[in-house]
Parts: sequence; structure tokens; C-alpha cells
Amino acid sequence: GVVVVVALQSSLRGPFLLRHPHQQQQQQQLQKHRSLLHHPSCSRVVALRSTPAPLNSDDTSSTSGSTSGSTSSGGSSEAYAVLDEGSTKVKGLAGSLYKFVRPHTIRGTILAAVAGVAKALADVRATGGATSLFTADLFRRALCGLVALLLANAWIVGINQIYDKDVDKVNKPFLPIASGEITEAQAWVMLTCCFVAGLAVVSRTFSPLIFGLYALGVFIGTIYSVPPLELKKRGPLYAGLSIATCRGFLLNFGVYYAVLEALAVPFRWNPGVAFMARFMTVFAAVIAVTKDLPDVEGDTLFGVETFATKLGTTKVASVACLVLFLNYISAILQGALAPRGAFHTIPMVLGHTALAALLARNFRLFARRVDDAKEQTTNAVKALYKSIWDLFYLEYLLYAFI
Repeated sequence: GVVVVVALQSSLRGPFLLRHPHQQQQQQQLQKHRSLLHHPSCSRVVALRSTPAPLNSDDTSSTSGSTSGSTSSGGSSEAYAVLDEGSTKVKGLAGSLYKFVRPHTIRGTILAAVAGVAKALADVRATGGATSLFTADLFRRALCGLVALLLANAWIVGINQIYDKDVDKVNKPFLPIASGEITEAQAWVMLTCCFVAGLAVVSRTFSPLIFGLYALGVFIGTIYSVPPLELKKRGPLYAGLSIATCRGFLLNFGVYYAVLEALAVPFRWNPGVAFMARFMTVFAAVIAVTKDLPDVEGDTLFGVETFATKLGTTKVASVACLVLFLNYISAILQGALAPRGAFHTIPMVLGHTALAALLARNFRLFARRVDDAKEQTTNAVKALYKSIWDLFYLEYLLYAFI
């Protein structure tokens, strides 16, 4: 594993990368923008984080004027506080590590694991497939599985920060590598430990199938950020599919299967599990698209192509919310029309109706903020992005009851 990491890392500056014209052009463009970042005037702008120009659907190119104007009371510091990494009051190494692991993704991983275990236990209990549910071996496996998932989460978000360091100086200057709180060498030591420990825990605790699913998720999360594949820079479709695959299908199916395996219960597709894998894959795809909305400024500067840089933040936010709303509608219809006993109808229908209403409310608030000339579009986008993560958490809380 360490050899693979080092090989991938060295390929960033290796000749292999330069054999591809597209990669060579990206490398030259990156060097150009790095030199701009080190220019005194640009460094001052990045440090002050002056109020960016509105990034609406009609003028994404207005980022060139983002260095003008003064920081208002609703400026970037409040915008970054929307995601809790930018608002933590914990100082020193603990605060740096807290920001480094991206806690909003950690919460999603923990909720997915807990909800998946609860759902599997409820299903086994309902069918009488196991004589004893709460065993010491199950608890040990569940704990090992959660630790392994958190290690994989840390690895994936950590290497993304290493390879996005220059872009993060513009988009997320509070992150510890971009701000210099953690050096790249320190990050590689911690991440290599996470990478090796995660694979070791899964290989010793679970079957080859679970290990294969885990390794596939780690591999996809790695090539999302690391050259030469670097899916995030090969277009928004590849980036979205990689995130949707990991957070949508692999995580939900893998946790459920692992619990049944620990209880020695044969796996069979359950309507709730099939629904959750499908529903959360779409939801993860929406997150994959909306995560780029607050990053238009840096992505445009460094030539990173996303739906937001191509179409504008307002259009992409509107379409993403529409897709998520239709996802909720499909859940409501599936709960109402499914054969008797497939779902618990009341939580399935009413729960998703409530979440769809909350999404509609959040989008109306976003549209109102965008229309308000007194507030930055960037701040409104960050608030909308956080609200989508909140809905993601709530879906997992609902999962055990449907």
C-alpha cells in the first residue's frame, strides 16, 4: 500500500504525466497559477479574502473582479463558518486535525454505518434469521468496521487536501494544509498510517468480499484526487460518479452485507436496502455536484472544470435541488405504491414528504438570498450546501424506520 501511495505521489512530477497532452497542458496551467499565487498582490488578496463578486448563472467569469470591494459584515469568514471546519474554536494540533478530517463527512460516514447496522438487525429480527443478535463478536466487528470506515474517510479527504493545496488557498484557506498548520510531510505520515491500518483491520475482520468492496472504495477515492487519473479534473461526470459510487452504493450495501455476514445470515435483497442504495446514490451525486458551488472562484482560477464553472452557481443549484426533490417524490410514490409489507408506509411516505418540504423551504431561502443585493451569492450557496448535508444526515435517521 505504501509503495502504491509513493508511486502515485511521484507520478505528479514524473514523465508519465507529460506523455498525455491534456495532462501536460494542465501541468503548465497549474505552474502558471502557482506563480500568480506567489505574486505579492495575489498573496495579499488570498490573505484578506476580499468579498467575491456575485457568481450567478449568467456571469461565472466575474471571478476576475473578485479582488475588488471590501469585506462586509457577511463576508467570507461568516461564509466559511457555515461548514463547521471554518468555525471551530479548538486551537493547536487538535483543531488542525479536526479540520483536516472534514467533520461534516465524518458525521455522514458514522450515521451511514449506525443506520445500516440498525436496519440489518431490525430485518434479521423481523425474519427470525438469527438466534442471538447482540453478540460480542458482532460488537467487535461493528466497531472494527466503523474504525476502518473512518480511516478510509480520513485518507480520502486528506489526500484531496494535499493535491488541492493551491486551490484551497483560494477556496478553503481555513484547511490546515492550505493554511500551513500541517505540512505535506506530516499529512503523508498520518494518511499512510490511515491507509495501511484501514486495509489491515478489514482484511483481518471481514470476508474477502467485504475487503474487496472496501479496497474498491479506497481506490476510487484515491484516483479522484491523485494523478495520473485524477478524476476530479477529468470533468464533472467522472467526479460525480466516483463520489456517488462510494457514498451511495458501496457504503450502504457494504455495511448491510457485513452485518448479515457477522450473524451468519444469507444475504438477500431487501426492499429497504435496495431503496436506500438507489436513493443515496442519487443523493450522493447531488452532493458531488453541489460541493463545487462554493469553489467556483478557485476552480475558475486553476482551470478545474465543474458544472458550476461551466453553467453558473444559480443554475446548477436549481437543477441539483430539482433532482433531489424528484428523488424525494420517487421515495414517496414507492412507499405509497409498494406491495403490502415492503415498507413501513407512514415513515416512508410522511418522512420523505417532510424532508421534501424542508428542501423546498431551503431552496426558497437560497433564491431569496441570491436576489438580495445586500448579501453575497457565495454565502447563500454555502448555506444551501450545508442544508443539503443536513438532509443527508436526516435521511439516515429515517432509514431505520422505513
